[in-house]
Amino acid sequence: MRHMVITIGCEYGSGGPEIGKAIAENLGIEYYDRDLVDQVVEQLGVERDLVEKADTENYVRYSFETNYGRRYANLTNRVIYTQFEVVQKFAEQSSCVIIGRCSDYILKERDDVLNIFIYAPEEIRVKAVMEQKRVSEKKAREEIKANDEMMHTRYKYMTGTYRGDRRNRHMLIDSSVLGWAKTTDYIMQMIDLRFEEK
Repeated sequence: MRHMVITIGCEYGSGGPEIGKAIAENLGIEYYDRDLVDQVVEQLGVERDLVEKADTENYVRYSFETNYGRRYANLTNRVIYTQFEVVQKFAEQSSCVIIGRCSDYILKERDDVLNIFIYAPEEIRVKAVMEQKRVSEKKAREEIKANDEMMHTRYKYMTGTYRGDRRNRHMLIDSSVLGWAKTTDYIMQMIDLRFEEK
């Protein structure tokens, strides 16, 4: 099998992680999502809670000791830099599916990558979040709004471009048209064609 890296950006509640995991299982390749935070925590030696906060906010101040006393820096920038390194390492070491983390942007120079963006109408996403998280409609809408704002801001901060921009993706798909299982099948066809042996 050819070396391949599938990056999946997605709107919250559109099924991106679930579809990505199914694709990885079908192909028998690695799947990375929250694993990236674990890798960053390990490399930085900073408390996990602080790294998770820096993973979602543009400026998280942290302190560290030096020979000249206590110093302060923006942990967010360190987390971003380390995530760039981790994503590149994952892509280099084996075929894999990577969810989010600006992986489409980080790996844009590689020719063995397929960049996908999964979205869905808000009402469909609300229902999905309500079912998955067992929360009220109001809470689901709040979570979607907060996640959308955070991810759009984060992507723009890290890349200077916009999430879901067709110029950054090879395939954009509305997961509500076919449902998550058939969307997985459809993307699998795209992967087969993209990475077929010449």
